[in-house]
Amino acid sequence: MQKIKSRPGLFGTTIHYDEKGRKIGESRPGLFGATVHTDAKGKTVGKSYGGLFGSTNHYDAKGHRVGRTDPGLFGTSTHRDEKGRQIGKSTPSFWGGTDTKIDI
Repeated sequence: MQKIKSRPGLFGTTIHYDEKGRKIGESRPGLFGATVHTDAKGKTVGKSYGGLFGSTNHYDAKGHRVGRTDPGLFGTSTHRDEKGRQIGKSTPSFWGGTDTKIDI
């Protein structure tokens, strides 16, 4: 299980770090309500779009659906793969941002 810490950046970005504090990617607002996800080198690896009932649908760089995130109670979110199987959870961090544990 991989642990990821996500922290707010400038201009609406979110920066993602691995367990050792190394930057592994970034998410930023895109066009038409999308969120664009990049790796540590800035290469686009996917996009996310809002879905029904507060969920978020995730797509890889080729546009294939790879999963979704469903909101839960008290800010906790559940991450699911493309078949709907739970693969992780995110919880609000004490210092802002989120802490995620995910099987990828």
